[in-house]
Amino acid sequence: MPVRTSQLDQSGRNRGVGLGIALVSALAFGGSGVAAKPLIEAGLDPLHVVWLRVAGAALLMLPLAWRHRDLLRRRPALLAGFGLLAVAGVQAFYFASISRIPVGVALLVEYLGPALLLGYVRFVQRRPVTRAAAVGVVLAVGGLACVVEIWSGLSFDALGLLLAFGAACCQACYFLLSDQGSDAGADAPDPLGVIAFGLLIGAAVLTVVSRPWGMDWSVLAGTADMNGVPVAAYLLLGWVVLIATVLAYMTGVLSVRRLSPQVAGVVACLEAVVATVLAWVLLGEALSTPQIIGGLVVVVGAFIAQSAAPVKGSAEPVAAGGGVATTAALAADAPATAVSLPAPEADAPATAVSLPATEGESAAR
Repeated sequence: MPVRTSQLDQSGRNRGVGLGIALVSALAFGGSGVAAKPLIEAGLDPLHVVWLRVAGAALLMLPLAWRHRDLLRRRPALLAGFGLLAVAGVQAFYFASISRIPVGVALLVEYLGPALLLGYVRFVQRRPVTRAAAVGVVLAVGGLACVVEIWSGLSFDALGLLLAFGAACCQACYFLLSDQGSDAGADAPDPLGVIAFGLLIGAAVLTVVSRPWGMDWSVLAGTADMNGVPVAAYLLLGWVVLIATVLAYMTGVLSVRRLSPQVAGVVACLEAVVATVLAWVLLGEALSTPQIIGGLVVVVGAFIAQSAAPVKGSAEPVAAGGGVATTAALAADAPATAVSLPAPEADAPATAVSLPATEGESAAR
C-alpha cells in the first residue's frame, strides 16, 4: 500500500517536528530558574519575580489575545484553568521553592508531575496502565528520596520541598490542559490564544496575590550576582520573560498538541537536567553524588512512567512489544487526513483487518 507508506512517512516527520518543538520548550523552561534566582537574591520577592515574568509575557501576547477573543465565550473554563494552574500555579510554587532550596532540587521534585499525571490516567480516567508504568513511578519516588537525602532527616527545607511538590501538581495540570480540545477538529481552540489568555488571567491573579505596588523597583536598575559575576538585572528579567516564558509556553503547548501529554512530558523531563547543569555552571550549586544519582533515577522513572501510559482514547494498556501494538502506535500518530480508505477495505471484517478501527481512533484524536 504505497499511499499508506507515504502517510506513515508524513506522520513520522510530523512527530519529529513535535519532538523538536518539545525539546526547545524544555531548554527554554530549564533556563528560568538560573536567571530568576539572582534577582531574588538581589532583593526581589519570589512572587514579585513571578509577577514580572507573567505580566511581561502577557503584555507581549496581548495582540494574540485580542485576535482570539472569541475564546472567552467558547472556552472560559479552559482559559481559567490554564491561567490559574498552568501559569500562576506552576510559576508561583516553583519560584517560591527556589528561594529556599537549590534550583536543581526544586525541578527534580517538580518532575514528580509525570507520576501524578499517570495517577490521573489510572484512577480518574480509569484507563489501565502497564507494570512498566508502575515501575517508573516507584523509580521516580525512590530517586526523589535520594535527592532530598531522606536518610539525613530531610536536610533540605521542608517548606521548600512542599512548594516544589505544589509545582509538580500544577505541572501535571499544565500538560492535561494543553491538550484540552485538541480532538475537536476545526473547532479546536487555538493554542496561542489559550496561552495569551492564560498569561493574562495568571497576571491578574498574581497581581492580587503578589501586590507588586510594594516591590523594590530599584533592583531592576542595578545588577544581580551570578556566582560572583555581576549581571544587569534587566537582562536577566528579559531572558525570563522572552525565552523562559513566551517561547517556553508557546513551544510547550504546540508540542503537546502535536504529540500527547504523556510524550511531551517525556521530553520535558530534560528541563530538570538542563536546569541542574546550568545551576552548577552559572550559580555554583553543586549536588552530592547520591543526589546526582537520585536525580537521574527521577528522570528515568518519569520517562518510563509516561512512555508506558496508554495511548489517548485507548481502553487497553500499552503492550511491551511490536506486532499489533506497534501498528496501533503508528496509526495513533497518523494525521486525520490519512484515515480515508477505499470502501472495500473499510468493509473488511474486523477480525481480519484491525487497522481501519485504529485509524478511526486517530481521527477522533
